[in-house]
Amino acid sequence: MNAMSLARALALAAAAACCTGAFATEHVVTQKAKAFSTKKLSLKVGDSIKFVNEDPFSHNVFSLSDAKSFDLGSYGQGGSKSIVFDKPGTVEVECAVHPDMKLIVEVQK
Repeated sequence: MNAMSLARALALAAAAACCTGAFATEHVVTQKAKAFSTKKLSLKVGDSIKFVNEDPFSHNVFSLSDAKSFDLGSYGQGGSKSIVFDKPGTVEVECAVHPDMKLIVEVQK
């Protein structure tokens, strides 16, 4: 591979890396008074949710859903954790500390 071909290949790789996820959106869901700020949220594959704790105690956001299984761990007041949703489906999100906290996330293609 000559220098010009290598330069082109690197430029194309950089452009692809730069633009991957360029249209992804970060949604913010706050946690206050032992509740999520919304009960249902629709987003697209590649979008993320940033969970922000506005309560004076810890929360632990998790899901056991087939579309997205995760456990963000505990985090206190002023803390936040984010998660990217990488495939379509329905994701039931809960708080391990407060079982009445529930959020349904519908992930579209």
